[in-house]
Amino acid sequence: MNKKNIKYLKFGIDLLMASTFVLFFNKRVFGGLTFHEIAGLSIAVVFFTHILLNWQWVKNITLKLFNRKIPFRTKFSYLLNLLLLVGMAFIMMSGIFISRVVFPNIHIENEQWFKIAHMSISFLVLIIVAIHIGLHWKWIINVFKNIVKIKKSKRSFQVAARVATVALLIFGSYEIYSTNFLMHLEGITKIFNPSSNMEGKGFNTGERHDSAHEGFAESGKPDLPAEGDFGANGKPSLSDDVENGDRSASLKGNFHGGKGQFESASALGVIIKYFAIMSVFIILIYYIEKSILHIRRRQNLQGSM
Repeated sequence: MNKKNIKYLKFGIDLLMASTFVLFFNKRVFGGLTFHEIAGLSIAVVFFTHILLNWQWVKNITLKLFNRKIPFRTKFSYLLNLLLLVGMAFIMMSGIFISRVVFPNIHIENEQWFKIAHMSISFLVLIIVAIHIGLHWKWIINVFKNIVKIKKSKRSFQVAARVATVALLIFGSYEIYSTNFLMHLEGITKIFNPSSNMEGKGFNTGERHDSAHEGFAESGKPDLPAEGDFGANGKPSLSDDVENGDRSASLKGNFHGGKGQFESASALGVIIKYFAIMSVFIILIYYIEKSILHIRRRQNLQGSM
């Protein structure tokens, strides 16, 4: 396989991993927790395999991390990958601890803490992934251009790219608001704050509950019922989108055969929603790096005069 095909393969794998990861933010995708847990373990295996395949680079940078000759961008990328590795490892382990399908017989204390931490760290990792993509955006665009045979000098592509950038910033900002994205990031400060009140049902008891949607009572948000639960008036409970703070996905009442199960969420809709959120951070990182490089070029030109 030549370098060009390897580049396309790597691009495809990265796109598949990113698309699969964002699907985990809605447990109703492809039927529910079965896909969420099995695909979660599968993507974790792929991710750690990806790390192992690049182990030589990791080893070399680790040994030379404090060498002044190593560019700051390389060091920052290394730190970002380290945070991504730790975050993914935590998501995988906490997912195993709160599993309902693959590991239903695991019983631990502080399960409520792991539920909140699993969700909050996932939102943080989403930002880390977006920053990682932003740092490699030029490479991604070049691969895309080669795939669709777009010439670099084509004016129409540049105009379309600017229009798409503005549209993504607006749409992504709206999705950040509609999903209460910042609220979930705030949960990170609570899970690492010993003084936070994180007592809840099953917390510190090792007791498992059937609800897969507990976890926000501590921050002033009510505990959410499990998928398919019904109140005394026979109305459906909150959907998984509501657990994730989605203002636009309140009580919908969509069922399968009247058995009280919510319909599977649209995978495409979830991908569009969370890729839009990621795009805000990707664009910010891309233009921040571009501005820094521009400033450095000007300084170098002034210094050479």
